[in-house]
Amino acid sequence: MAVLAITTDWSFLHISGLTLLGAATIVAFYVGRVARRVRLPSLIGYMIVGVILGPSVLHLFDEPSMERLSFITEIALGFVAFSIGAELNLSSLKRLGSGIISIILAESLVAFIVVVVAIYLLTRDLPMALIFGAMAPASAPAGTVAVIHECRAKGSLTTTLYAVVGFDDGLAIIIFGFAAALAKNLLVAEASGASESILRALLEPAREIGLSFVVGGIAGLLFYRIVRQLQSSRDILIIAFGTVLLCTGLSIRWHLSLILTNMVVGFVLANARHESLLSRVTSPLMEVMPLLFVLFFCLAGAHLQLSALPALGAVGVVYILGRSAGLVGGARIGAIFGHVEDKVKKYVGLGILSQAGVAIGLSLIVKHEFTQLDAKYNLPHALKIGSSVLATITATCIFFEIVGPILTKFALKRANEIPDDQPD
Repeated sequence: MAVLAITTDWSFLHISGLTLLGAATIVAFYVGRVARRVRLPSLIGYMIVGVILGPSVLHLFDEPSMERLSFITEIALGFVAFSIGAELNLSSLKRLGSGIISIILAESLVAFIVVVVAIYLLTRDLPMALIFGAMAPASAPAGTVAVIHECRAKGSLTTTLYAVVGFDDGLAIIIFGFAAALAKNLLVAEASGASESILRALLEPAREIGLSFVVGGIAGLLFYRIVRQLQSSRDILIIAFGTVLLCTGLSIRWHLSLILTNMVVGFVLANARHESLLSRVTSPLMEVMPLLFVLFFCLAGAHLQLSALPALGAVGVVYILGRSAGLVGGARIGAIFGHVEDKVKKYVGLGILSQAGVAIGLSLIVKHEFTQLDAKYNLPHALKIGSSVLATITATCIFFEIVGPILTKFALKRANEIPDDQPD
């Protein structure tokens, strides 16, 4: 296995990759318990261990080893997405009414608009403002879901958070496709007076989202047909694990959204009108999820390079403030128009601030595509935007990955959706 070949920079210690991963898991578990004692989500403790072991401090997890372990992150995200879908029962969503749709649309679009305006006022650079605005709606569902699972939260706010962090990535991809196409058009026109087809650029995100739903739907129906014939929770766990691996692998191979694909699988199961089956599937998964969260957030912490923080600058600060104001304010506006209950209006925006993998992935796409623009049209402006976006988003994700889960727990507590037997 590739994992067996992982070694550290500290070659004199002769620490194998599996040894390091095992030790990191145990240490992260106990640091997570300490975090809970000081009223922080456990995942903050997991990430702290990752930061210490990663390139920022000890360099035990280096870039090649983290690349080899990336499959763990992908598997964990697949299970997170599946668990989100399994919570999205249509009857529960109908009780929340059109509020869910209006919240998702408003928080994404308002965050995009606020960040575009704020960055443009600061830089007077419209292509750069459009790209930063396109980053704002993307969320990190793993942080929100981990807090919900850890606190065993239940209620209308919890259901709303599942729906919002599940579906807003699809809308974020669409917004990114439109904004990136427009920004590239402006840059090309700036260099040559010509332009590229925006419609053609928008077809790719539309294909990605559409195929994600199709693949997820087909896999969900097949999964339901198989597991309804099984009784043993062990057998069901094996099939569920295999299905998530299959959907995650196909998503990566076909350049689909692994979050949307796996979420649709869970959504199909949740709406099959077979409550006992849903319970038989999710119960064993809940036993596996804590381990996946430890691994996922420890590796996520290792990816957070603190050296990126000095590069934050004024653009980063404006992005943080604009995204936070846009998501919280937009969610509140959407909740008002959607006529949802008061606690959802007050707190839903605080539960969706986490940002990591999707945003960093989009920034890498920007860096790659804008570097190609520079090579094709001699556009140093495009190269500058690509580098700035990647550095800034990497730095701001450190902030959002720490603050986001803390505010999610605060929101759930204030909404009285955390059981009394859970620690504050």
